[in-house]
Amino acid sequence: MSDQREQRVLDALEQNRRRPPKFDAPRIDMSHGAGGKATHKLIEGLILPAFDNPALAPLSDASVVPFGDSKLAFTTDSFVVRPLEFPGGSIGELAVNGTVNDLAVSGATPLALSCAFIIEEGLETDVLRREVEVMARAAETAGVSIATGDTKVVERGKGDGLYVITTGVGVADPELALSTASVKPGDKILCSGTLGDHGAAILIARGDLDLEAEVLSDTRCLTPLVEALKGAANSGLRFMRDPTRGGVGTVLNELARDSGLGVALWEEKMPVRDVVNGACEILGIDPLYVANEGKLLAVVSPEVADASLEALRNVEGGEDASIIGEVREEPARMVLMHTGFGGTRMIDMLVGDPLPRIC
Repeated sequence: MSDQREQRVLDALEQNRRRPPKFDAPRIDMSHGAGGKATHKLIEGLILPAFDNPALAPLSDASVVPFGDSKLAFTTDSFVVRPLEFPGGSIGELAVNGTVNDLAVSGATPLALSCAFIIEEGLETDVLRREVEVMARAAETAGVSIATGDTKVVERGKGDGLYVITTGVGVADPELALSTASVKPGDKILCSGTLGDHGAAILIARGDLDLEAEVLSDTRCLTPLVEALKGAANSGLRFMRDPTRGGVGTVLNELARDSGLGVALWEEKMPVRDVVNGACEILGIDPLYVANEGKLLAVVSPEVADASLEALRNVEGGEDASIIGEVREEPARMVLMHTGFGGTRMIDMLVGDPLPRIC
């Protein structure tokens, strides 16, 4: 009898996830920028219907558009992190790496970026100079140029110091067909390293947590990891994403929803540092929902999983890579965590905004 009730609950949840989202909030609040359910309702219920077109519809990290005999990958992002500088990085480095990474995990070779600065009146010139120089170094490391841009200044108290908007363009790999439609039951889910480092670093830098610990943001260019993975997996590479805002839990819920398949995770395989676990316990949140800025998730066919894992571990930044789960037929459109106690728990998409302004 309990099995029947459980199945009815699962069926009701799946039907609910099939329904197109409706956006009926009278005002925008912070939850609409968190990357969870509220963000999806805003984008899919209000913005996407107005801009509806084939290039935008997949809602991936980068849009792929035809250009002559080739295809270009195109992406844009805005960065409003507070504080501007934090252990392991700063807003400028985050802006370059974040946009380059969106291109890379879409299977493209990044070429160039644009950069727009929105500067608050009163920002110290040395702060701006530092971020410009940081961005130049990050672009050089990533092998891209900052080819164009814009600068605006807003009144004191209206801009929180500095906002950065970056747009990137790259050449799509014609040999890859990365999408949720390519994912199959039995495929393995790889994570390139420890989870939640960036979000924890920001919180500690703000003084939001009473922790005497050093946690560095993981912001880095993912291109070397992506190239290693492409070389090892070849046609067995089905899907990639960098789990930034909303974390791994949000990306895997999107994967399950859009593929129509289920995702099974293994708790003991989750690579999380003890200090990040401790920070999340204080806040009462799961590290799966905490943002990362230098990690990738990949879905690969089972026959190339071990070779793909080894390839990631041989690249700087991928030493802690792990196979954290697999794709299954059931339960459809859901993510389940198999715990160390032999039970399971549902990993749903978050509604609210536990960690605002971290990227």
